[in-house]
Amino acid sequence: MSPVAAENASPESPAAETTTAETAAAETTTKRTTTERPAPVSTSRGAGLGVLLALLATVVWSGSFVATRDLADSVPPVQAVFWRWIIALLAVAPFAARPLWRQRALIRRHLGHVALASLFGVALYNTLVHQAGLTTSAGNMGMIMAASPVIMAGYARLGGERLGARRVLGTLIAVLGVLLLVGKGSPTLDPGAGDLWMFAAALSFATYSALLKRRPAELDGLAFLLTTFVLGALMLAPAYAVSLAVQGGFPVTTGTVGPLLYVGVCSSAVAFFCWNRAVSLIGAARAGVVYYLQPVCVALLAALLLGERLDAVGAGCMVLILGGVAMSSAR
Repeated sequence: MSPVAAENASPESPAAETTTAETAAAETTTKRTTTERPAPVSTSRGAGLGVLLALLATVVWSGSFVATRDLADSVPPVQAVFWRWIIALLAVAPFAARPLWRQRALIRRHLGHVALASLFGVALYNTLVHQAGLTTSAGNMGMIMAASPVIMAGYARLGGERLGARRVLGTLIAVLGVLLLVGKGSPTLDPGAGDLWMFAAALSFATYSALLKRRPAELDGLAFLLTTFVLGALMLAPAYAVSLAVQGGFPVTTGTVGPLLYVGVCSSAVAFFCWNRAVSLIGAARAGVVYYLQPVCVALLAALLLGERLDAVGAGCMVLILGGVAMSSAR
């Protein structure tokens, strides 16, 4: 070692020692920052994914109204809903059982919140929809359900969220379209019993969506979903037993099993997962705006599969609904 090098390396050189220590600390900080700092998340991309997931759930749920109307003549409402959730939890269990078991303590801690979500989103909402299917058309069911985003926006406003002038105006335009659609060209309503059941279903679904917004962030989405399905089925079990005793069972045919599989797997397992994820990404109010597309989808499917008529008034109202959705969801 040269004398110069030895002198620089000597502990009697405080400047060199300080410089070396600072350099090491800087390198350590740089490595820690590089390894520990999470990659930035694109807000725009997350919002786009949320809208797409809300749209997918809306389209799938539109098909469920057609399937529900098709089941109304052969399967009692409570029995249809009970088997819907049995099928749904069987479909979700292989993916959600492990996170559910891992977070069992967390679920017990928030059991009250999860139970409320199960009550409004699983037990009540779908029972009301199937009950409405006995006395109203699939088209009307989809149109009236478009009232739920208005309630969602109201919940968001009560929670302190600012809706903005564009979203408010777009919501009002979409609501006008829905009112004209239900009133067949007149903004006045004359609802029947089935329509009233659907208004109750809309309130129940909006409440469920508002509860989703307050779901504990650390609670896994699949674990939450499976828990709500299990609790909802348990809540429905007594009513199912009564219905079975009073009304008897239903015929097991392709005409009943096919729609039940659709509403159980697609409309329950897939659509609810997409909707829950969408709400976590973009919020209940913005996801509710996308939900306004549902009456359009339901009307088209009902016309195609059930032969329900879609007239010029309905087409004009759909333009209003689509325009309101575009205005409200624009960033």
